[in-house]
Amino acid sequence: MTDKTALKYTAEHEWIALDGDTATVGITAFAADKLGDIVFVELPAVGAEVSAGVVCGEIESTKSVGELYAPVSGTVTAVNDAAVDDPAVINDDPFGEGWLLTLTVDPAAVAALLDHSAYLELTGGQA
Repeated sequence: MTDKTALKYTAEHEWIALDGDTATVGITAFAADKLGDIVFVELPAVGAEVSAGVVCGEIESTKSVGELYAPVSGTVTAVNDAAVDDPAVINDDPFGEGWLLTLTVDPAAVAALLDHSAYLELTGGQA
């Protein structure tokens, strides 16, 4: 189980786990719940440059289509092909097997994001 208190978050409901200059990115359980049953995921290509706050992917559910925003600027180093092949894993385990991509980033940019307490405040107590 991922320690949610160690993660950083965005107001667009992405989570970020930082390990050195590598950030693993996913959507929160709050976002997955609001989307409903996720049926399609489109992610950027490995090697792509993404910019903080700019759309870098798409998540479709039975209810709606959501955009994936890059939480910080960086270079995509991996995408979760398992989540692309079986998007339901994002609903089932958004903080684990449902991760979406990894980025090489400036760690200082991640430090500026929301901490767990601030994210809980934003969502009314749900992560």
